[in-house]
Amino acid sequence: MITAGDFRNGVTFEMDGQVLQVIEFQHVKPGKGAAFVRTKYRNVITGAVVERSFNPTDKFENAVIERRDMEYLYNDGDLYYFMDTETYEQMPLNADKLSDAFKFVKENTVVKVLSYKGNVFGIEPPLFVDLVVTETDPGFRGDTATNVTKPAVLETGAEVKVPLFIDVGEKIRIDTRTGEYLERSKE
Repeated sequence: MITAGDFRNGVTFEMDGQVLQVIEFQHVKPGKGAAFVRTKYRNVITGAVVERSFNPTDKFENAVIERRDMEYLYNDGDLYYFMDTETYEQMPLNADKLSDAFKFVKENTVVKVLSYKGNVFGIEPPLFVDLVVTETDPGFRGDTATNVTKPAVLETGAEVKVPLFIDVGEKIRIDTRTGEYLERSKE
């Protein structure tokens, strides 16, 4: 059991049959009246974000989310196949369980598969990935305005904005949380 007074960023708990994760919290002690905990939390299954205030003595069940390392193998239509790196057991997942960041994951990449009580509800890709640019317009000599970008298609099919000096065939690093270009890859 966990009380609302024990909330911290990242804590997961169960309320009304739903699994929730605290994004932000604030303990408020007004001059008049009782103290309360102002909370912003995300439903880990649906992704919905809600703000709500709790009494600090409200009790909730702890929700333990299991994160397993699995290797992305291939996809077959709407099914994506993952292999447990310890048991070599394969598991198919529907495309609706994958996040938007999955477009930056290529085959043979290790990802974290998230599950609650044995039910898989999502995938966490690595924070940063190195991918090759397969399509982009050439940069123009003399076009040196600050922060000018152009679209580029990566080897996974994802499209990102890159600086003008990036050419086809270059390997670049992408932040999967934001989908932004970070730097040229050092590999």
